[in-house]
Amino acid sequence: MQPESPKNPPAQPDAAGPVHDAPRDPDFFSHIHEELSNGRMWLDRGIVLAYAVVAGLCVVGFTVASEWAFSQFESLHEERQWLVLIWIPAWTAAIVWFTRRWVPTAGGSGIPQVMAALDPALPPARRHAFTSIRISLAKIGLSSAGLLAGLSIGREGPSVQVAAGIMQNARMWLRPNSGISEHALLVAGGAAGIAAAFNAPLAGVVFAIEELSRRLESRNSGLIIAAIVLAGLMGVSAFGNLSYFGVIRVPTLSWGALAPGLLVILVSGLLGGLFARLLTASLTGLSPDRFTAWRKRFPVRFAAAGGLAVAVIGLVSDGTTFGSGSETVQHMLAGHADVPTLYVMLKFMATWLTAWTGVPGGIFAPSLSIGAGIGHDIAALLGMNGAGGISPALIAMGMAGFLAAVTQAPLTSFIIVMEMVDGHAMVLSLMAAAMLASLVSRMISRPLYAVLAQHMLAPFHPPAPEPTRPPQAPPPAP
Repeated sequence: MQPESPKNPPAQPDAAGPVHDAPRDPDFFSHIHEELSNGRMWLDRGIVLAYAVVAGLCVVGFTVASEWAFSQFESLHEERQWLVLIWIPAWTAAIVWFTRRWVPTAGGSGIPQVMAALDPALPPARRHAFTSIRISLAKIGLSSAGLLAGLSIGREGPSVQVAAGIMQNARMWLRPNSGISEHALLVAGGAAGIAAAFNAPLAGVVFAIEELSRRLESRNSGLIIAAIVLAGLMGVSAFGNLSYFGVIRVPTLSWGALAPGLLVILVSGLLGGLFARLLTASLTGLSPDRFTAWRKRFPVRFAAAGGLAVAVIGLVSDGTTFGSGSETVQHMLAGHADVPTLYVMLKFMATWLTAWTGVPGGIFAPSLSIGAGIGHDIAALLGMNGAGGISPALIAMGMAGFLAAVTQAPLTSFIIVMEMVDGHAMVLSLMAAAMLASLVSRMISRPLYAVLAQHMLAPFHPPAPEPTRPPQAPPPAP
């Protein structure tokens, strides 16, 4: 006889999963409903992404303008070589005069300005002193003029300030309670500038975490990363999905490459630390030498003299120290570079003097060219050039090492180089070069961008009040 089945048997799970009448999470579905039905929230996100597109397009336009400007200088140098002795000092003096007169915070790289704008001690109303659309437009024009003058500068650092100023403007169109802070917009803009300038979105994300913010706001991290990638895609759309310096062919590295690699790292770390220390002393004006005093009294005359020195160095180097040095790096990686014997020293001096004049311009690309020269020289010294040699690997390690030593941002540096040369086969080598060179640099210099940012913030911080002395007791009566 069959046992009687219960009237209300318990629900059985089917083969696909849980019990059919299991309770549902009301918070989950209410969150989904809120996300889909809140049109204003999606409008705010759309505004941010639209500004990311504009920021990326501005960097693309900056790239086109700077390349055109430097091509005009190259034509002048080829046709009338000695005219650069007048051309460069005149343009340098004019750029410094205009910058100091109208947009003083547009001078220099642009990365310290964004870091200063992100400083929590700076009142929000004063952030526009460092980043704004007006400053972004001035930065594009003045940095392009610096390349028209043939100065040893790059456009990548200025792209950070350009894109940050564009993204910051999005705040005026967002709701006060949108949850998207001005801090998040500045971080997204600065990182978008790196992504679009180097055609390296991953480097932009790492730069946002390592150099600008140290962390991303959890509730907006997805939107920030989307903005960075979207700005980077503008560069890809304009110039194609190509590596900045092409693809390097690296043979299988053996233990025989260990000693040359360590030598490249050591030299890159020492020279990069010295370069950062010189820039810190020069740009903060804390050095007691007479040239610093002259720069304070007569900045335009000093700029003209610095431009003349850059022109002389360029003529001595047969023009290889003019501009950012990107074309020289491409020739080195291709194995047919005819660079001067003292290229590293000459490019080092030209970049330092250019930065010291105070013109708007970056040091990223010149630092990469100096690092490439270090790797190239050591490979030539050890007889490792030629077909099948490890010269391309040493050049790439020098680039990552010197850039990391100057900026003391090793993660950003090795990822930038990896994406620029399509060097995924060298991930560990580039990472080791950047990390070790950065450690060597820390023994010589403090972080360059952080020091310059604090120096820029000094006028905005009120001086500390002098300690009051306690009242003294009257002397005892005789």
